[in-house]
Amino acid sequence: MNTSTIVKSVLSAVLMTFIMSPVSNAQNANFEAAERFTGDKMSKIVGSTSVYPRWIEDTDNFWYTYENNEGKQWYYVDSERPRQRLLFDQNEMASQLTEIFERPFNALDLDLEGFEYDADKERFTFHVDSIKFTYNIDGNELIKGDSLESEERERWATYSPDSTYIAFAKNHNLYLMRADDPDSTEIQLTDDGERWFSYQASQGDTTSDERLRSRVQFFDDETKLWVQRTDNREVEELWVINTLGKRPELETYKYGMPGDDEIGIDHVEVFDIESRERTRMDTDKWEDQDLRANYGGHQTGDYKANSSDKLYIYRENRKSDKVDILIGDTETGETEVLLSETSEPYFNWSYQYFGVINDGEEYLWWSERTGWGQLYLYDSEGNLKNQITSGNFVVGNVVKVDTTAKTIYFEGYGRDGDNPYYEHLYSVKFNGSDFKHLTPENANHSVYESDEDNYFVDNYSTVDQPTKSVLRDEDGDIILNLQEVDVTKAEEIGWQTPEEFKIKAADGFTDLYGVMWKPFDFDSTKNYPIISYVYPGPQTEPFPTSFSVSGMTGRNQALSQLGFVVVAFGQRGGSPERSRYYHTYGYGDLRDYPLADNKYGIEQLAARHSFIDQDKVGIFGHSGGGFMSTAALLTYPEFYDVAVSSAGNHDNNIYNTWWSETHHGVKENRKTVTEMNEDSVEVEKEIVTFDGSSEANAELAKNLQGRLLLVHGNIDNNVHPANTLRLADALIKAGKRFDMMILPGRRHGFGPYQPYFERQKWYYFAEHLLGDYRTNIDFNIPEDE
Repeated sequence: MNTSTIVKSVLSAVLMTFIMSPVSNAQNANFEAAERFTGDKMSKIVGSTSVYPRWIEDTDNFWYTYENNEGKQWYYVDSERPRQRLLFDQNEMASQLTEIFERPFNALDLDLEGFEYDADKERFTFHVDSIKFTYNIDGNELIKGDSLESEERERWATYSPDSTYIAFAKNHNLYLMRADDPDSTEIQLTDDGERWFSYQASQGDTTSDERLRSRVQFFDDETKLWVQRTDNREVEELWVINTLGKRPELETYKYGMPGDDEIGIDHVEVFDIESRERTRMDTDKWEDQDLRANYGGHQTGDYKANSSDKLYIYRENRKSDKVDILIGDTETGETEVLLSETSEPYFNWSYQYFGVINDGEEYLWWSERTGWGQLYLYDSEGNLKNQITSGNFVVGNVVKVDTTAKTIYFEGYGRDGDNPYYEHLYSVKFNGSDFKHLTPENANHSVYESDEDNYFVDNYSTVDQPTKSVLRDEDGDIILNLQEVDVTKAEEIGWQTPEEFKIKAADGFTDLYGVMWKPFDFDSTKNYPIISYVYPGPQTEPFPTSFSVSGMTGRNQALSQLGFVVVAFGQRGGSPERSRYYHTYGYGDLRDYPLADNKYGIEQLAARHSFIDQDKVGIFGHSGGGFMSTAALLTYPEFYDVAVSSAGNHDNNIYNTWWSETHHGVKENRKTVTEMNEDSVEVEKEIVTFDGSSEANAELAKNLQGRLLLVHGNIDNNVHPANTLRLADALIKAGKRFDMMILPGRRHGFGPYQPYFERQKWYYFAEHLLGDYRTNIDFNIPEDE
């Protein structure tokens, strides 16, 4: 070979190496560290990170389980004394189980299923291998019972409060029978039920002559029952195909989309059990209105009357900016408006609350009328008595209402502490007096209330301060320390906590909050690509406020170990835990509103920290985060380099009606037409239609410059796979190179495929941000994940 040929060969090799290395200064990703610090593995090292109390009925006592490096323990807590003790001797329990089953049991990890405690008899029951056991605490006596029988109460049965009656559905109609009837005589209450306008919980079911669960609810006095059903007959159908069965199977469901003429009409009906007569509640007011009868819970309140003569109904217009609370007469079906409110552009559905006090003597109502979510007191006629809370902070969930003491216990955000996302517990009298801050520690507090008196289990922590679990009394005083997370073992293998930070939004004024994860072998003299984990809101933002080593925290800490700085922070329009202005910022601009804040936030962090390489920027998210991450890559193609977008609602024009119309907006159109009535007389009629169109990511397909991985489950019946496929179609037509992965048999959450997806994400970012194109790296999917 002559000199000329050698030179040409060397130059060719150099050129080929340059072409095949699109990322300069390529480096190997640390996959070993990522595997070592997954959330699953860290959870096994750290154990429990909170106490979840199982309150014992009619007492202030509770039991709970807790795992740490000493094993799994069962504890019993007496709140009044106060004290806690181990519920039983685990070594003794393991010994007795070993003797009964003639096989070994691990005293540090006893697998006791169906655990129930009887405080009166000082004993508890559980089962092992389908054998029922009773354990008497007095004497440490374990009594073996019989094999577990099949569930006594069938899934199709809805029992009345005293178990006198059973309600169920069959052929889409409503049935009733007495629970003690040996002949199981069926009483048919309706004959007008049909598929998609059904009394069944599963409206689309095609099974005939089979008892199925109904939508019914009983009043406490068992004289009447009520049911809310939705007429979906004219709503258009949507489909997914499950490819993993014996044969690919079509799944059909009803799915209203923004601007659709037919979106489903709610009806509320009451049935008298003795007479079997039906009363239809008169609720008509707005076109395509939304009804919710007697619904309740911490987030929504207590809409329940003590007697069966009245029914409280929540009514909301299609634009979600007008709400009525109705009181319905269950004998006549007549309703009257108790209170009404308008809140533009839409009601904050996260913390809506309506509380019925003493069967309607007074009412509690949550409102953002001042720009901040606060509580108000109304009299029995719906007249405002007084504002209960006030200030530039948000009242969150109402935890408990003590009607005797006229005291409300509630969660609040932004009044105390360094971080407006930290949840705190407060109490206040109905008249607004005696306001108390019950959780003074500068941390996020997760509270569980007792059933009887006012005791609270409080798990408080920050992302870098492990959880302390305590028992508080009604004044917020700590009366018993329960547990504290020990991270010593984690720190011994190199684990570190993430860091909180604060930056500004793109307006230069609004504070944004976030969390940063760094490699545990971090070197401040090096440069690291930055990856932003995103979710646009408006119901939540993507960063944690409590201590955790699992979930998204665990996933981000593992991703960072590859050699990245991973961040998650909020943006205007992201959270209902701040002002009305803040959480509605994105209204009318559902695609673009969060993008400028994310870009500006990354720029601030890069300017603040020399170890962040702003020339290598990744972004990823799921669902709304999938939508946002792709939008960012296509809107700022010179800034973002790589996006991994999973289950994204890339085209909100084909997402569900409520989400898109509420948060982007819907225009109501009215016109008058002339038509012939049944008497052949021309009459004028007003036609109401809605337009809910919004911008889609496909419109930006021509902008793609970086690397994009699209991922979707093929039977996602929440965000339909068409959201991703329409974007793929636009990218193909624009001649763009991208990657796509369809997960077979997966819905909106990826379930058992999540570990595979996580590692696919690792490799995608490693390839395109670090230049690690090794092909001999296996996907080490843990068998127990």
